[in-house]
Amino acid sequence: MKTIKIILTTISAVILLSGFAYAQDTTIVIKTSSQCEDCKKRIENSVSFEKGVKKVILDVETKNATVTYDKTKTSPDKLKKAIAKAGYDADEVPADAKAYKKLPKCCKKGGMETSH
Repeated sequence: MKTIKIILTTISAVILLSGFAYAQDTTIVIKTSSQCEDCKKRIENSVSFEKGVKKVILDVETKNATVTYDKTKTSPDKLKKAIAKAGYDADEVPADAKAYKKLPKCCKKGGMETSH
């Protein structure tokens, strides 16, 4: 009987801790100024190195970056700043001017009117 109680307590603790870890993840959608597949690679790479980021996918058509992250390790502001540091606007956060200047022409606003 004592063994069963210990097993049930252990299982309950594992379930509780699993639920707690899962509850820390959240998803945000950030509107960017991306233009092409090169932008997608840059943004996804930049954001993926932020602490706590689990997954980042940029939809080139909508220019939306969907980021799943651990909210105990990062914040929407930090994620937006990571995109801005890569040279792109992120919602209300403007692109870092120096990083923007380094982008290829195709990755700048209206840049898809030029060739790669």
